[in-house]
Amino acid sequence: MKKYSCLGWIFWGVVFQVSAQTSTPPAQKVKHCYITNLELPKVKTGEQIIHHVGYSLSYNEAHEQATWVAYQLTAEETKKRVGRSNRFMEDPLVKTGSAVDIDYKGSGYDRGHLAPAADMGWSMVSMEESFYYSNMSPQLPGFNRGIWKNLEELVRHWALDYDSLEIVTGPVLRKGLNTIGPNAVSVPEYYYKVILDYCGEEVKAIGFLLPNAASRESLQFFALTVDSLERLTGLDFFPLLPDEDEKALEKSVCLTCWNWGGTGGLHSKEQHPATQAADSRQCSGITNAGKRCQNETSMTAEFCIVHQKRESENHQPKSERREVSVQCSGTTRAGDRCKRKTLSKNGRCYQHGAD
Repeated sequence: MKKYSCLGWIFWGVVFQVSAQTSTPPAQKVKHCYITNLELPKVKTGEQIIHHVGYSLSYNEAHEQATWVAYQLTAEETKKRVGRSNRFMEDPLVKTGSAVDIDYKGSGYDRGHLAPAADMGWSMVSMEESFYYSNMSPQLPGFNRGIWKNLEELVRHWALDYDSLEIVTGPVLRKGLNTIGPNAVSVPEYYYKVILDYCGEEVKAIGFLLPNAASRESLQFFALTVDSLERLTGLDFFPLLPDEDEKALEKSVCLTCWNWGGTGGLHSKEQHPATQAADSRQCSGITNAGKRCQNETSMTAEFCIVHQKRESENHQPKSERREVSVQCSGTTRAGDRCKRKTLSKNGRCYQHGAD
C-alpha cells in the first residue's frame, strides 16, 4: 500500500463518484466548439483574478498562491520556441504581493509550477510569466520531478493528439495546512488537474487528484470525475459550457477515450489491460465516526486514495504498532507539532520517520 495521509479529509464529506466508462463519451460531437474563456472556472468572491499572456489565475492571499490556474493549450503551442528562463519573480499584478524567494529558501520544497513552463515555451513573455510566484506552490521534490511532471508531459501529448485542450490546475487549499517562509505559504497535501477536450471528434473531460508525494502508481490510478473535484475544491469548472454538455461531461470519466501511450512509463490500454476503465465501487475504509467511507474508486485497489495510508498502518504486525493512534511527535518545518495521527511504535508519522 502507498503511504498517503488522510489529514482530516474524511471530515470533508467528499463523495468521489468515479463512474468510469468504456463506451463513447456522454456528450455529442460539437460543430461550433470555441467559447471565449471556456477554461476559466467560476470566480470566487474575494479572490483577485489575474490574466497573464499564457494563463489566468485566481489568487488566494490567505494561502499565498493561486486557487486555480487556467489556460488553453493547443498543438501549436506545444512547439518550443524559447528556452526555460528559470528566473523566479514576484508577480507584479498581485495587489497584496505574492510569495518571494525567501519563502521557499531552505524549506525543502520545490517551487512547483501550476502552469508548466514547458507549456509556455511558445513566446518569451509567456515563458517569463510562468515563473511568477503566483504560479508556484510548495511541492515535495519527489512529487514535482516525478509523477506531477509525468502528468504534465501526458497533457502535452494530449494537446498534440486532440489539437486543443482547456486546462485548470491547482492545489487543494483548506485551513490548517502547514506553511513555509515569512509569508506563510501553505503547503498543500493534494493537487488537482482538470482537462477538457471540447473541440475534438469526441468531446471528453477528465480530472486528476494526486497527493503531494512521490509515487510509482500509473496516472490512471488518480483519475476521477470533474464532479468529484468540484465537490472537493468547491470550484465550478467550465461554467460557460452549455448546461447539457456540462452535466454529461462532468458526471463520468472515460479512461479508454484518452490515449495513454507514448509517455515515460505510461501504458496504453492495449499494453496494460489492468488500467482499463472499470465500474466504480465504494471504498472499504472506515471513517473516524465509524461509518463506511463514501468515496468511490474505479481502480483495482480496495481502498480510495484517502484510506490507503490508514489501511497500511492497520495491517502492521501488532508488535510493530500501537493499539491506539497518537499525535505524531515530529516537528514541522514551521516549528509546530505535527498534527498527524499514527499507530507507529516510535510515535512518528511516515513523513517524520515512522518505524
